[in-house]
Amino acid sequence: MSEADNKQRQVQRMSDSLLLSMRGISKTFPGVRALSNVDFSLRTGEIHALMGENGAGKSTLIKVLTGVYELESGEIRMDGIDHPIVNRSPQEAQANGISTVYQEVNLCPNLTVAENLFIGRQPKKYGFIDWKTINRKSAEILKSLDINVEPGKLLGECSLAIQQMIAIARAVDMQCRVLILDEPTSSLDEEEVEKLFDLMRKLRSEGVGIIFVTHFLDQVYEVCDRITVLRNGELVGEYQTESLPRVQLVAKMLGKEFDDLAEIKSERKNSAIPAEPVIEAEGLTHAGTIKPFNLTINKGEVIGLTGLLGSGRSELVRTIYGADRPTGGTLKVNGKTVNITKPLDAMKNGMAYLPEDRKKDGVISDLSVRENIILALQAKRGMFHLMSRKEMDEAADRFIDLLDIKTPDREKPVGSLSGGNQQKVILGRWLLTNPDYLILDEPTRGIDIGTKTEIQKLVLQMADEGKAITFISSEIDEMLRTCSHIAVLRDGKMVGELTGEELTQAHIMQTIAGNQTGGTGGADA
Repeated sequence: MSEADNKQRQVQRMSDSLLLSMRGISKTFPGVRALSNVDFSLRTGEIHALMGENGAGKSTLIKVLTGVYELESGEIRMDGIDHPIVNRSPQEAQANGISTVYQEVNLCPNLTVAENLFIGRQPKKYGFIDWKTINRKSAEILKSLDINVEPGKLLGECSLAIQQMIAIARAVDMQCRVLILDEPTSSLDEEEVEKLFDLMRKLRSEGVGIIFVTHFLDQVYEVCDRITVLRNGELVGEYQTESLPRVQLVAKMLGKEFDDLAEIKSERKNSAIPAEPVIEAEGLTHAGTIKPFNLTINKGEVIGLTGLLGSGRSELVRTIYGADRPTGGTLKVNGKTVNITKPLDAMKNGMAYLPEDRKKDGVISDLSVRENIILALQAKRGMFHLMSRKEMDEAADRFIDLLDIKTPDREKPVGSLSGGNQQKVILGRWLLTNPDYLILDEPTRGIDIGTKTEIQKLVLQMADEGKAITFISSEIDEMLRTCSHIAVLRDGKMVGELTGEELTQAHIMQTIAGNQTGGTGGADA
């Protein structure tokens, strides 16, 4: 922690100037209570981390604050305004001093830096845009914030970090008092992140309150004064950063405490399969998302990947499968070095991939159950080796029976089935290709307990038959029941592998947090 940060935090502890207060915020969507009586507060001149896993309610809370979503119940107050505020649009929120900068910068790359700073509010002279004033004021703004870029440079020619800083500069020049940074560092390298942090610290010293949404634990402990944790739409708590050990932050985000750490043994029936490598990754990487990693997966093994959302779990398997083209390293499949640049290459090398988002990347809702099941095998065969209708019907019926897919018939549109049955259809699609290696990314998310159990048992059965499997789940209990060993990821890097007696909730959470059971410092595992 830098001397400047220590000084700022000492000043912060002496100050209790409340800038923003949200009390009793609730929000309901059809069938879903996204927020339930949530409180949040932001002080003048602080950087406040808003933390939580996927579905925790972070984005909903921000959208209620900024007028993207209507305020359903609760109260929002800003310092200096003597009545509760209700922002009905982002423009109204901006008028109240609240601005948001998203990961995907919402500016115009074909315009200059100066034009982006003043777009929609250009000063005029004699009825014409006063370009001289725009460029002069832009240079003054950039200098005041230590942003090293020429006002006349096209924004699209700037790095993503500079583009985000320009978006922040625009918000600051529009007199924002509350600055929301939503995952601003996801696509930045370490040097760019540090430049952004320098700007954040400067704004903090000038009294701007910053809400920082991120999945990177190291960054939270480097730059944030306080942390608010949400889980399942409810407030878990608000904490001083220096008083919350990382492992406890992980526990609060995941909803696991250390008095509930019963070790769960695998239900594997057959562990006598020879350790024959199916997948061997060495130094495999994807620029911007996954740092170089080594991973070996043998026949009959279920290898789990765990880590917080944004840790790189899905990106790692997408790199192996070629959904994200690798930018370095080597990959062997069944002992043979292969060049996987696209999913079809992976399929032809005996791989299968059930993606995290079944609605976006999995099922094709308008096609029938039969058509969805045969899709991958037909793609693997190619357009000159079409399956006969008899083959299609037999394949569909076999997996409808095998996986107990609840559907009136094979011709029913898959979009009309329940989420759990859609997941079974995708699983049937890949089993039909008879893969040697199967990637299952959140295969049981959003489905009922009975179907979850069926899928977990099927995973173990496939492993007993000799298939190599990578299993990703946000539920630690499920990972412990299913996996023979678990690799832990953090910030796009593989930071540990656990096996045997190490396979407990405590070990997993400590490794995610950096093996830190106390304090906030320390190196990565």
